[in-house]
Amino acid sequence: MGRGVTQTGAGGQTALTMSTAAFTASFAVWTIFSILGVQIKQDLGLTEAEFGLLAGTPILTGSLSRLFLGVWTDQYGGRLVNLLVMLTAALATFLLSHASTYIQFLIAALGVGLAGGSFAVGVAYVSKFFPREKQGAALGIFGAGNVGAAVTKFAAPFVMLALGWQSVAQIWAGVLAVLAVIFYLTTRDEPDLIERRKSGAKPQSMARQFAPLAKLQVWRFSLYYFFVFGGFVALALWLPHYLVGAFDLNIVAAGMLAAAYSIPGSLFRIFGGWLSDRVGARKVMYLTFGICTVCTFLLSYPATSYVIDGIEGPISFRIAIGLVPFVVLLFGLGFAMSLGKAAVYKHIPVYYPDNIGAVGGLVGMIGGLGGFFLPIAFGLLNDLTGVWTSCFMLLFVLVGGALAWMHLAIRRMERSRIPALDDLPELPEMAGLQSIADSRQPGPAQAGPRPTL
Repeated sequence: MGRGVTQTGAGGQTALTMSTAAFTASFAVWTIFSILGVQIKQDLGLTEAEFGLLAGTPILTGSLSRLFLGVWTDQYGGRLVNLLVMLTAALATFLLSHASTYIQFLIAALGVGLAGGSFAVGVAYVSKFFPREKQGAALGIFGAGNVGAAVTKFAAPFVMLALGWQSVAQIWAGVLAVLAVIFYLTTRDEPDLIERRKSGAKPQSMARQFAPLAKLQVWRFSLYYFFVFGGFVALALWLPHYLVGAFDLNIVAAGMLAAAYSIPGSLFRIFGGWLSDRVGARKVMYLTFGICTVCTFLLSYPATSYVIDGIEGPISFRIAIGLVPFVVLLFGLGFAMSLGKAAVYKHIPVYYPDNIGAVGGLVGMIGGLGGFFLPIAFGLLNDLTGVWTSCFMLLFVLVGGALAWMHLAIRRMERSRIPALDDLPELPEMAGLQSIADSRQPGPAQAGPRPTL
C-alpha cells in the first residue's frame, strides 16, 4: 500500500467481498485431500508417511508459489494474477479425477496446490484499497476465507459417499473456475496500479521487492506464521485421519468434528484483525501463543494407565482425554490460531508498506511450508512412536520456541530504544530500600552500633 492512502479506495468493499469469496473457494480446493486422501489411502494401501506426503503436496506448491505471486501482484495487479491462478488450479483439480496411481496423484496434487497461492495475491490486492488503521480488519475478513477448509470437510464426505471421490474433484473444480471469472468481472484494479499506468511509471524490480527479505524480523514473522497458519493447515488435513484412527469414527463424523476446528480457526480471524487494530498486534500474539501453549500441552498427553501400590493392594487408574474434551481443546486451539494469523499480517503493511507483496509472499510461503512439512512429520512420528498424540507434541515444541523468540526480540527492542533499562537493578521495586540502606550505613568516622532497617 502506498504511504499516501488515508481512506478506503473506490471499489474497496467489492474487492474485499469478492476476494474473500474467491479465497474461500481456493482454500476449499487447496485442502481437498483432507477428505479425498482418506479414501485414496485405503484404495492404494498407503503408509502413514505416504499419506502425509500426498496430503501435503498441494500445500508445497501453494506455499512456494506465494513468494512470486505476491510480487507479480504488485507488478501486474491482483485481478489478472488471481484469475490465472484460480483457472490453472481448477484445471488441475479436474484432471485429479482421472488419476489412478500414486505418482499420478502426486503430480495432480502439485497443480491443485496453486489454489493456495491465491492468498498472497489477495493480501497484496486487498491491502491496497484500505488505510493502515483499517488493514487489520480488512485482511482479517479476507483471511476468513480459510473457512473453505471447513466447507470441504462438511460437504465433501456426503458428495463422496453419494457420487464417489472423483465427483468431489470435478464439482470443486467447476465452482472454482466459475468464481474466478465472476471475481475478474466484478472487481477493479488497485488504486496505485491505476495511478502507475496513468503516469507511465514502471513497477519496482523484483530485486528491489525482495530487498526487505534480508531482515531477520521478516523471518521471525515467518516463524510465527509457520505455526499459526502452517499448524492450522496441517491439522485441517490431518484431523479427519486422526479422528478415524484415534477415536474410531467414520469419515462423515470425523469430517464434521474436524470442522469444529476449521470454522473457528477461520471466522475468528476477522475478530483477530479487529483486535489487532484496537490493542496492537503484539498483545494479540502473546495471547495467541499463551493459549496455544496450554492447548497443545494438554492435547499432547497420551492416554496412560497407572498402577500405584496402595495400602491394601495395587490401585489402577487411567488418564485420557475423551472425545468431548478433545473437541473443546481443539476449538480453543483453532480460535487462538485464528487470532495469530490476523495479527501476523497486521505487522506487514505497517513495517513494509511498499513491499507488501514480497514480504507477505515470503511469510505466507513459510507458513504454507508448515502445512506441507508438518503432515509428513505427523505421519513419521506416528510410524516411529506409535502414539497418536505425537503430532501435538511437535506443535507444543514449535509454539514454545516461537513464544521464546518473540519475547526475547521484544525485550531487546525495548532495551535498544530505552538504554536506561540496562541500569535498573534486578528487582526494580527494591531500588528505594537499597538507597535507604546505603544512606544509613555508618562511615569510618561514625561511632555507635550499625542501624537496623
